[in-house]
Amino acid sequence: MKLTADGIIDAGMAVFAESGYRGLTMRQVADRLGAHAGSLYYHVPSKTALPQLMADRLAREAYDAATAALDALPEEPDWKLQLEIQAVALRQVIRQRPGGAVLFADSPKVLSAGALSVTERLLRTLAAAGVAREERAVAADTLLSHVTGFVLQEQSEPPAVHVTAQAAADVHARFPLTVESAAAHTPDERFVRGVRLLCAGIEASSA
Repeated sequence: MKLTADGIIDAGMAVFAESGYRGLTMRQVADRLGAHAGSLYYHVPSKTALPQLMADRLAREAYDAATAALDALPEEPDWKLQLEIQAVALRQVIRQRPGGAVLFADSPKVLSAGALSVTERLLRTLAAAGVAREERAVAADTLLSHVTGFVLQEQSEPPAVHVTAQAAADVHARFPLTVESAAAHTPDERFVRGVRLLCAGIEASSA
């Protein structure tokens, strides 16, 4: 099979999904491709560059998805809807990739241009909305943390715990409000409601 940068990135993301950063070695990626580790360096300059390329791929997909969603609207939405559309697109993209939440959350550390583009557009949206300069970075970071934290929970595998009928009844009796709130909305509804609450807070702090 002919090696390409895209193929190496695909293999790297597959290895990352299974083993995380600890298992992400050029040897593991090469083994998945049926190649020698040394041959990968003709297409990817170093092991440290691979996470950057992976994060960049993921973030650019999210950026393009948000662009398409924004462009599809008949009129330019207000800033809160723009932020919501960007957040929803980011969640949809990173949740499709096992380990995507971790990879995207770490993307600024590897200076992914794609991830920085996602953040830049959030900041531009906030600036156009009149949010104070000193508040924009915190607002954008809070929105991104909501997305990555939400998807991290979605992608995590809960431990297998046997719950008896009595134990379930005890939980309902002791924590009725928590049980009620957990069943009140679908994950999609909870996510969007969270984004809207954050936007309301941003708006209130900028008033």
